[in-house]
Amino acid sequence: MSMNASVFPFSAVVGMDDLRLALVLNAVSPAVGGVLVRGEKGTAKSTMVRALAAILPPVDVVAGCRFSCDPAAPDPACPDGPHEVDVAGGTRPARLVELPVGASEDRLVGALDIERALTEGVKAYEPGLLAAAHRGVLYVDEVNLLHDHLVDLLLDAAALGTSYVEREGVSVRHAARFLLVGTMNPEEGELRPQLLDRFGLTVEVAAPREVGPRSEVVRRRLAFEADPAGFAARWARAEADLAARIADARRRLPAVELSDSALRQVASVCAAFDVDGLRADLVTARAAIAHAAWAGRTEVSSEDVRVAARLALPHRRRRDPFDAPGLDEDQLDEALEAARQDEGDGPDDGSDGPDDSPDGSGPDRPDDGPGCGRPDGGPDGGPPADGGGDDDAPAADRTPPEGTPEDPETGDQPPAGAGAPAPDRPAATPDQPFRARRLEVPGRGSGAAGRRSRAETSSGRVTRARVPDAGPVSRLHLPATLVAAAPHQVARGRTGRGLVLHRQDLREAGHEGRESNLILFVVDASGSMAARARMSAVKGAVLSLLLDAYQRRDKVGLVTFRGADATLALPPTSSVEAAAARLSALPTGGRTPLAAGLLRAHETLRTERLRDPRRRPLLVVVTDGRATGVRGADHLGQAHRAADLLAASGVASVVVDCESGPVRLGLAGQLASALRGEVLRVDELAADPLAASVRDRTVDARTARSRTTRPATRPATSRPRPSGPRRARGVA
Repeated sequence: MSMNASVFPFSAVVGMDDLRLALVLNAVSPAVGGVLVRGEKGTAKSTMVRALAAILPPVDVVAGCRFSCDPAAPDPACPDGPHEVDVAGGTRPARLVELPVGASEDRLVGALDIERALTEGVKAYEPGLLAAAHRGVLYVDEVNLLHDHLVDLLLDAAALGTSYVEREGVSVRHAARFLLVGTMNPEEGELRPQLLDRFGLTVEVAAPREVGPRSEVVRRRLAFEADPAGFAARWARAEADLAARIADARRRLPAVELSDSALRQVASVCAAFDVDGLRADLVTARAAIAHAAWAGRTEVSSEDVRVAARLALPHRRRRDPFDAPGLDEDQLDEALEAARQDEGDGPDDGSDGPDDSPDGSGPDRPDDGPGCGRPDGGPDGGPPADGGGDDDAPAADRTPPEGTPEDPETGDQPPAGAGAPAPDRPAATPDQPFRARRLEVPGRGSGAAGRRSRAETSSGRVTRARVPDAGPVSRLHLPATLVAAAPHQVARGRTGRGLVLHRQDLREAGHEGRESNLILFVVDASGSMAARARMSAVKGAVLSLLLDAYQRRDKVGLVTFRGADATLALPPTSSVEAAAARLSALPTGGRTPLAAGLLRAHETLRTERLRDPRRRPLLVVVTDGRATGVRGADHLGQAHRAADLLAASGVASVVVDCESGPVRLGLAGQLASALRGEVLRVDELAADPLAASVRDRTVDARTARSRTTRPATRPATSRPRPSGPRRARGVA
């Protein structure tokens, strides 16, 4: 193995045991399916991947083959072949191929020169990154920001070991077996569950919180930057030993036996965590076999199954995109113990306990190599609970008594003292989310690919043909090309059965698909929203819309207003999890500065439009339409003027009317008119009418209970509900 002085040594990385082990297991057996590394920025994710590629064993390749065929077993369908067995070749280091976030489909799978194929009748194919990564490492940084159709192509090739290129009747296939590593920062957005499941193993990484390890990381990095060659030389022996051990494990891998007992343990663990499908069982079994080979064993043990399950199941057991990742290791031990007991339950097996083996809960063996032990077991890294601004007052004092009357116009609680602001209420727990109807931005855009609004895209159904710009034609519209060329065949001296095509005949296909949008939620958190105990229902509705935004690949932002001002609680981000966390912790109380909330939304959208002009926004205002503040001001008029400002900027808007009960003022409908948008009641957000009906009855019942426990301060008077704008159309 030749040392690369420009690459930080794999053995010199401090900590990161789980990531080290996951990468090594895939190096031993690429059939495990790759590694997805999730973690905060600056945690050496890229450093580890580049360091691993430097210690992989070199590969033998056929001389001149662009697809890295093995001379001992060349691919019979290689586009550069056919090659004879044991043909002369050479040796080269294993490649590390990096896929940039902005890569196109042609760059990933290869480019076909369609113009030459049609005009000259030749299949001119230029291999892409999948071909270059064959028998090496394919590294995708920020894989969650990659277009979904590229991730699909990538994971299909990784699972099949073959890349297929099908373009306008020209077909090419080539081998593409590689170690796939993807890294992502969850704060920038999640992968779809279907794509998440396709990665074999997943690892959560975080920077160490202890002073000692952090100091050692900085010390080694500074030493490497000061003298890369000298630093690499000091770790050359450890790197050579690690490379030799990987090569030895690869040779041992075919001889490792997965016994029926170990297979039952794999199935028991996967069933205990209620994972979908059987991919989890297959990946866990392959990872356990690879771990046994890495540990020098020829039979899979209970510890191999435990280590494999700890890496293969965390991202598969999540039932909701807002659930925190992780694996309950006590539950894992119980599943393994249950499998061992089931195996021992026979006619002659009484109440014997589990096997007393070193594979149980004892300390890790030193010969298991780097990263084979259990995780540190430290805290999950979650943020500390936010105590708000009322730490000096007990929670009971912050909650107004049940019998406190509401403001007859605003629904707010009266101030606790003369001139004092209304106390904050504790954060309400959101109701159970439901499947929300789709809200769309009207017209057609051209933003990032998604699943919400109509857009001109690079994929989707063909809607028109157009004359291409200068440069290669990437998506040929074949019927339109033939129609354009047909009238000129006689003038061009066409002979025989062929068609004479010129450059000016070519037509490109125009596609229409779906785009993602920026969904900016403006949520009323004032006292009027909590007055009738409806904030839980409102949070559940917004949480449902957030779940819909997650599924449609949108960016989201959150503006809240209460008291005297509005706050940008979450700047526009792709992390719907962060928005859900902020929403769940949102307290309520105080007056209703509706105008401030709309103006903050206008400023947020203006700034975001400068950053990403192609992404179209959808404003979702969640309020009952009330506007209150200091006495003597026209708060409702100010709010409608702010709404006019948003409407003049062309922002598509939806107002979610949160009024409940028999007496409704219709202020949300008036706000929707000022926004030139549409209005929906909370119970109309559900895509399933039955769910909406049940939800409506639940909210009304909660309102009725609230009214029966509060003494009446004035006789109930019915007031006609003003007519509002037409309600929003939703597509389930």
